[in-house]
Amino acid sequence: MIIRTFGEVAAMVSGTPRHGDDSIVVRGVSKDTRTIRSGNLYIPIIGERFDGHDYAKEAFRLGACATLWQKDRGEPPEGVPAIVVDDALAALQTLAARYREQLPVRMVGVTGSNGKTTTKDMIAAVLAVKYNVHKTEGNLNGDIGLPLMILQMDERTELAVLEMGMRGFGEIELLTLIARPEAAVITMIGEAHMERLGSREGIARAKLEILSGLKDGGLFAYNGDEPLLSELLPQVRKPAHMTSVRFGAGPDNELRPERVSMEDDGARFTLNEENGIELSIPLLGRHNAVNAMAAVAIGRHFGLADEEIAAGLRSMKPTGMRIERMRGVSGLTVLNDAYNASPASTLASLELLRELTGYRRKIVVLGDMLELGDEKERFHRDIGSALLPDRFDYVFAYGPLSKHIAESAAQAFPQGRVRWYDNKEDMVRDIASVAAPQDIVLVKGSRGMRLEEAVQRLVAVQL
Repeated sequence: MIIRTFGEVAAMVSGTPRHGDDSIVVRGVSKDTRTIRSGNLYIPIIGERFDGHDYAKEAFRLGACATLWQKDRGEPPEGVPAIVVDDALAALQTLAARYREQLPVRMVGVTGSNGKTTTKDMIAAVLAVKYNVHKTEGNLNGDIGLPLMILQMDERTELAVLEMGMRGFGEIELLTLIARPEAAVITMIGEAHMERLGSREGIARAKLEILSGLKDGGLFAYNGDEPLLSELLPQVRKPAHMTSVRFGAGPDNELRPERVSMEDDGARFTLNEENGIELSIPLLGRHNAVNAMAAVAIGRHFGLADEEIAAGLRSMKPTGMRIERMRGVSGLTVLNDAYNASPASTLASLELLRELTGYRRKIVVLGDMLELGDEKERFHRDIGSALLPDRFDYVFAYGPLSKHIAESAAQAFPQGRVRWYDNKEDMVRDIASVAAPQDIVLVKGSRGMRLEEAVQRLVAVQL
C-alpha cells in the first residue's frame, strides 16, 4: 500500500494542507469508515444519496491520520489534518496515477463485455509463477475502484493485473491513463451497456479506449472472433510500435484452443501450434478455454515459458459465481453462474450445459439480463428460442424481462416444462419438486437479479 508523508501526498494531488504536520505518515487509503485502518488517508466520496465529508471526523476518530477535503464543502473539521482539493474523486485518481508513476511496477489492463474477471484471474495466476503480482479484487474496476487497487499495491509489486470496467464513453480511457499498462486485453464485445452506448460498435469503441494509455511497444491481445475489433482498430488512437495478438476459437487467430474437453475438475485443451502444449483450467466452458489464450499471450510477453504458463493456469483460483460447480446436500449439482449475464455469456453457459454428460436431466434457471437498451425484449426472446427440449428438460425464468424468455421457449417445450416467476421462493420450491439428485441445474442472471439466493436455497434443499 502507499506509504507517504502528509506533505508528499498533498504535493502529489496539488492540494493545500490544513491542520496537519507535513511529517505525518499516511499508510494506505480508505473511502469507507467501516474499513478504516490506523494511518489511512480518508477519501470522502460524494454519491447521489451521501457525502463522505459528513464522516470525516468519524474516520479520524477510528484511526485515519488525515482526509482529503473538497473545497466547496466549506472548511475541514478543526483538528483533523486535511488536504483541500478541487474535487475529491479526481484527487484520488491523481494520487493513484502519481503513485503508479513512482513505482517500477509493470501493468496489465483487462476489459471486455464478459469474461474480464475470469481472464484477469487466469493472467494473474500465470504471472504469479514468476513475479510478485497484485490483481483487482472484487468489483474494484471503475473510476473509484481502480485507483484504490493501485494505492493498495506494495512497492515490491512487480506486475499488476487490473480489470477495467465501464458504463459509458471515456471511462476506460480515464482508467488506462491512470494505470499506463504495458499489455492490454479485450476479451469480447457483448450487448451490455447498449442503453448508454447505443450499439455493439459503440461498445467496441469504448473498450478500445484501453489502447489510449498503453505504453509504446506494448502488447494488445484481443478476441479475433469479434470482427468489430479488427474493423475499428485502424481508426482508434494507439501507441507506437504496438504488437497485436488475436486469440479465439476461429482458425484465423494466432492463439486458439484445440481438442477442448470438459472434465469433472474443469476444461482441458491443447494450444493450436505445432507440438502445442496441453493446458487445463479449473473452470468449465469452451469460452473459458478461449480466454485462457489471453493468459498465454500475456505470459509469453512477460517472459514465461509455456510450461510455466500451464502451471499457472492449473493453479488459478476463480472468483465465485462464475460457473461455479456446487453440490447440494441431496446430491443435486448446481452450476452457479449468477454473477452477471448478457446474451453472449448466457448462450455460452447454455452451450456448456448442453455438452456436459453424466446427468439425468438438465434444468435451466435464467434471470433478467440488464442494461441491454431498447432491444432488451428481443434479446430475451432470442435466448428463449435457443432453448430446445432435446437439449434441456426444464426452463425456469425469473424477472419481468425473462417472461419473454419463457414465452419464446414455451413454443417448443411440452406444457409445464417452461415456467415463469416473479418470486424466487416459489421458483425454488417448484424446482425442488421436479429435481432429483442425479440432475444438474444451471443458474444464470444479471447481478441485479441476485440469483445467488436461489443457488443457496437449491444447494440446501432436501429433494
